[in-house]
Amino acid sequence: MKISKKIYRNKSKIFLLAGTLAFLSCQDYLDVDTDKDNSTDAPLSLLLTNIEVSVDNTTDFLNYTGDILQVYTHQMVVREEQDQYGTKVNNINVLNEWNNTYLTLTNIESLINQATESGDMVYVGIAQLQKAYLMSVAVDLWGDVPFTEATQLASGGIISPKFDDQTEIYAAIMQLIDTGKANVASDTGIQKPSDDDLFYGGDIDKWVKFANTFKLKLYNQTRLSPNFDQTGFDALITGGNFFTSNDDDFQFNHYNALSPSDERNKFFLESYNSTQFSTYMSPWFYEILKGVNPNIHFGNQDPRIPYYFFNQLEDGQLPIDLGDPVTGNPKADYWDASSGFFTIRFGSIGPYRDFSTENSYTYPGIFPTGGRYDDNQGGNINAMMSGTPGAPAKPTGIAPHRILTYAEFLYIQAELIHVGKLTGNETTKLRDAMEASFDKVDEVVIANNAPQDIPLFTDAAMVPVKTAFIDGVINEFNAASEAKKLEIIMTQKWVATFGDPFDQYNDYRRTGYPILANPNSPTQEYQLNNGDAFPLLDSQTVLNNPYPLSFYWPQSELEVNSNAPTQKVTLGEYRIFWDIN
Repeated sequence: MKISKKIYRNKSKIFLLAGTLAFLSCQDYLDVDTDKDNSTDAPLSLLLTNIEVSVDNTTDFLNYTGDILQVYTHQMVVREEQDQYGTKVNNINVLNEWNNTYLTLTNIESLINQATESGDMVYVGIAQLQKAYLMSVAVDLWGDVPFTEATQLASGGIISPKFDDQTEIYAAIMQLIDTGKANVASDTGIQKPSDDDLFYGGDIDKWVKFANTFKLKLYNQTRLSPNFDQTGFDALITGGNFFTSNDDDFQFNHYNALSPSDERNKFFLESYNSTQFSTYMSPWFYEILKGVNPNIHFGNQDPRIPYYFFNQLEDGQLPIDLGDPVTGNPKADYWDASSGFFTIRFGSIGPYRDFSTENSYTYPGIFPTGGRYDDNQGGNINAMMSGTPGAPAKPTGIAPHRILTYAEFLYIQAELIHVGKLTGNETTKLRDAMEASFDKVDEVVIANNAPQDIPLFTDAAMVPVKTAFIDGVINEFNAASEAKKLEIIMTQKWVATFGDPFDQYNDYRRTGYPILANPNSPTQEYQLNNGDAFPLLDSQTVLNNPYPLSFYWPQSELEVNSNAPTQKVTLGEYRIFWDIN
């Protein structure tokens, strides 16, 4: 791991801990003054804002597990330990995720207790819904985790909380969602959230829709489990009131503000604002989008490519850093001469994998990060970011952290219809989901305030391009087997949620889709052919670890918690209860 990144991550961890402890100690900081007329509790509004900033960190990039999950879902490649699924026990991002979860839960309990005492039940309900979300993520990543005894150090003196059974936690989460929804819908209390609610601005109707849509997501996730609650599922479907447009998306908006803290998208900061490039774009993902993978969407190039990736190299431009203009040898682990796409492969042991080629790498684009739209003109990112004279203006970094969106809800419905859990037309629902996904790209582009002229998919010239692509997918879907249909639904959901890899990780574990790159496959892994004397060799990629079905528990937690379980032997064996695939 790079030393600079480790230092940064540890600093971030210290700041997170210090900030949270400041709230945790709010009841004690005036112990020397027993003035009964002045509250020593943090205001509800500040608690809520602090909680939601921390919820945004959950499974995000930069310091958290987004860096790992994006590799596990093959939309990003790295040189670090998560390559070949090699994440270790003491991984700092996993530890940060764990600490963020439980420090945030402590703040949530403070908010619930204070707001309950004051009768401000909308605050209580919002806190409960975010507690449900955090605990669902914790179970999905680790399995059994502390729940019933968590955050009870101050109130109950519990220093070693037990690890609850994951199925029991999920059952409690479902109940907590109902309780939180009822408290939000009650609209009770003198104090009501507004601007301090960074997700929905205190909009009760949107929080209720989120509660229902989130619960449907969890039901879909557990649909293969033997203890699937069919009665509860049926009641949820009957009640309805789910997301109805992209305007309902549960997301954390980022802005181009640098002070007092950097508010730009964290995937952007990880990529564009880093002193050393580390977010390589997956060539497997790229080839599916390009329509050259022979097993899915073949011959149907996705028009979102220039919104998803930015190529520093122009079409046909030999890689700047290492390319040999005399022999024509690109000296690249993966370089597509037709587009300038330049990266490294998952599990690569090729001779050019570890060279520094800062001026050639393809960056994540405007949709996942708020970065640069690829206008086929190339351009050096370092020059843009440093304001070099003559270089294009730097990208803004304005893009939301998408957590649960309307498009995802539609893909969930398409899946549920396909497997017989819902009634409806799966083809129509898939088309609706894809339309919403393209609309989301437009939404991100409009909000980005980019220093470029960027076409929208609603533009007259782009509508037929989008329609032709969607029609191609639908035609492929209608001609497919039942298994292939599920693969197409999950693949398009995977494509649509680029930049938010957490649910993609869950989807792959429970369905086996989308199909991911496999260096051990007997078939050709990549289809790249530049027609030169330097072909891509599949023998230069290897895979020596099983697919990780969960994360290691932080070793530091196991060492101090006398009620903790024994560490997992391998990540290829410990399954989450809903992973029946």
